[in-house]
Amino acid sequence: MDKAEKNSAVYDMAMQVGMVLLMVFSYFFMNDVPKKLWTKLRTRNRANIQSKRQFVEGAQLLARARSSKSRALAKEAQARAQRAISLDPTDAAPYLLKALALDFQGLRSAALDSIDQALSPLAAASLSHSERADALLKRAELRLATSHRGRFDSALADLEESVKLSPNNAKAFSALGDCYVRKKMNDNAIRAYRQALQLEPQLLSAQQALHRLDSSPNLN
Repeated sequence: MDKAEKNSAVYDMAMQVGMVLLMVFSYFFMNDVPKKLWTKLRTRNRANIQSKRQFVEGAQLLARARSSKSRALAKEAQARAQRAISLDPTDAAPYLLKALALDFQGLRSAALDSIDQALSPLAAASLSHSERADALLKRAELRLATSHRGRFDSALADLEESVKLSPNNAKAFSALGDCYVRKKMNDNAIRAYRQALQLEPQLLSAQQALHRLDSSPNLN
C-alpha cells in the first residue's frame, strides 16, 4: 500500500469515527438525555435533603424520649428514621438512629439488624472512622447484652476494630475489657481497663472492673 492509499484509509476511518460520534450526540440531544440526567440529579439532591430533615427530627424526638422516658416518642423517632432510610438508603446515620430508638424500646434484635445495615457496604461508606468506631461499639454492646454465647466472638472483633479506628475512646476500651473477661482473657482485660482509665481516669465502670480483677486470685 503506497502513501496515498494509507492517507485515504486513515481519512476514511476518521470520517467513520466522526459519523459515529455525531450519531451518538444526536441521539442524546434528541432524547433529552442531558435534561433527564439533570432532572435525576435534582431529584436525588431533593431526596437527600428530605432524608436529612427526617433524620434531624427523629434525633430530636429520641432526645426527648430519653429525657422523658417515653417509648411513644422513641417509636416516633424510629418512624422518622425509617422515612429517612427510604429516601436515602445509602446514608448510615438513619440506620443508626433507628437502632438507638429500637434499643430504647427494648427491641435489641431489631436494633442489631439496623446497625448491621448501617455497617453494610451499601451504607458504611458514608461513615467517618470515628462514626464507624461508635457504630461498632454500639453493636458490640448490644451483642454482649444478649445471652447468645456465640455473639461474644463477634463483639470482640467489633471492639478490637473500634479501638483501632478510635484509639481515644475510653468507653470502647472498657467494653473491650468486659468482653475479654467473658472470654476469660483476664490479662488482656486488665490492659484494656487500664487503657480506658488512662484516657478517662474517672470512668467508674472500668475502675470497678479493674478492682475486681486485681483482687481476684484466679488471674491468667
